[in-house]
Amino acid sequence: MIERVLIVDDELLVRDMLCETALRQGLQVSGASSGEEALQILKEQSFQLAFFDLKMKKMSGLDLSKQCRRKYPEMEIVMVTAYGTVEVAVEAMRLGAFDFVIKPFTPDQMEFMIKKVSDYLQNSGKQSYLESELLASDSQFSPCPMVANHEKMKNIRALIERVANTDSTVLITGESGTGKEMISSEIRRISDPDAHKPYIRINCAAIPEDLLESELFGHEKGAFTGAIDRRVGRFELADGGILLLDEIGEIKMKLQAKLLRVLQESEFERIGGNKTIHVNTRILATTNRDLRKEVQKGNFREDLFYRLNVFPIHLPPLRERGEDVLALADAFLDAQNRKRGKRLYLSDAARKCIRKYSWPGNVRELENIIERISILHDGPEITVDHIPVEISEYEMLSKIQDTASIGRDVFDLKEIERFTIYCALRKTNGNQSRAAELLGFSRRTLINKLERYREEKDILLGSFLSAV
Repeated sequence: MIERVLIVDDELLVRDMLCETALRQGLQVSGASSGEEALQILKEQSFQLAFFDLKMKKMSGLDLSKQCRRKYPEMEIVMVTAYGTVEVAVEAMRLGAFDFVIKPFTPDQMEFMIKKVSDYLQNSGKQSYLESELLASDSQFSPCPMVANHEKMKNIRALIERVANTDSTVLITGESGTGKEMISSEIRRISDPDAHKPYIRINCAAIPEDLLESELFGHEKGAFTGAIDRRVGRFELADGGILLLDEIGEIKMKLQAKLLRVLQESEFERIGGNKTIHVNTRILATTNRDLRKEVQKGNFREDLFYRLNVFPIHLPPLRERGEDVLALADAFLDAQNRKRGKRLYLSDAARKCIRKYSWPGNVRELENIIERISILHDGPEITVDHIPVEISEYEMLSKIQDTASIGRDVFDLKEIERFTIYCALRKTNGNQSRAAELLGFSRRTLINKLERYREEKDILLGSFLSAV
């Protein structure tokens, strides 16, 4: 999700218009009149999105983009260009820019672009996971080997190293949040360590169906309503490099036939055009769907599936990665410590909680939890009390789910009530009046129940019973 936007343009009117457009969408905006000023701002603030004017005095938008790609890889960049410099803007996209817009443009066009980037970040989860899973060796988050201590991940590491320097199509599967795009980035890093070749990404789930064909293959001027200029598609931009088709399982059947042709023949035509364009683009694709089942349901072409499934890599969920959970937690915490100037560390009890939790949101959920904790607490020690109750009490919740039911219709209400009271007291930091309000009964009723638990020497509620 986008919260902060950086606008860099040496034309005051253009800069003000861009800033006003972003402000209308409730975003925090900073403006700079030069690349040098932008770099100073970036030293003090972080941004999810930046608009760079291509032609500026001293430092061009392209030069600024090259520096930011190395120093701030989590920030998406959109180039702003005039008609005569479209080719340079395309080159910027080859080097990693998200997209470009052509002057003159309208506020509606800019709003659409901001939404497009926001949807991409929200659907892909790329923004923070890529930064952290590719562990950092310095303050600029330069990539180094991914966390792969578990046997399954070691096998995946071996597969990546085998396939990286080939031109084979790779299909990366796994649950949401397991790091499929990270695998793609790792393949790119090994195959092109100096980042000389294009690496273009598109999230197929984040783009409306009627726009996805144009995004992939481009269009000619006048091809449809709103096509005021020729547009180069992602396949063409990725020529000579890699195109990542993120969440490819979301592509509808109508477009799958055209996609199949590109994979088979390495050629296509832009929408509204009759010139055949030949490309040498390597395809990496990700999906959280079981494409074999989608083929059986008639939702995905069988011939396209086999074209994609040349070299499959399946990422296991985090719950199956053993001690990798703690290694990742430490890595995310180290990154947050550097970012916030803190020295946080996990206590032994907190580490046990993290290890036992099932992490249905996988690595993305783990990273989000660590970031939330690092914002709320100054530490240095992170204890069980700092961890969300659904994680710290996961084992107890699982026990209740497993043992409270004596059949389909009979439950141990006493066990459920005891844990609910505990959760309410945890949520209110032991405030019995507020906990009683949450539970829907009087403070006296709560005290009576706690007295009974104390007589029973209840271990779960032990920390709250001394106040009764």
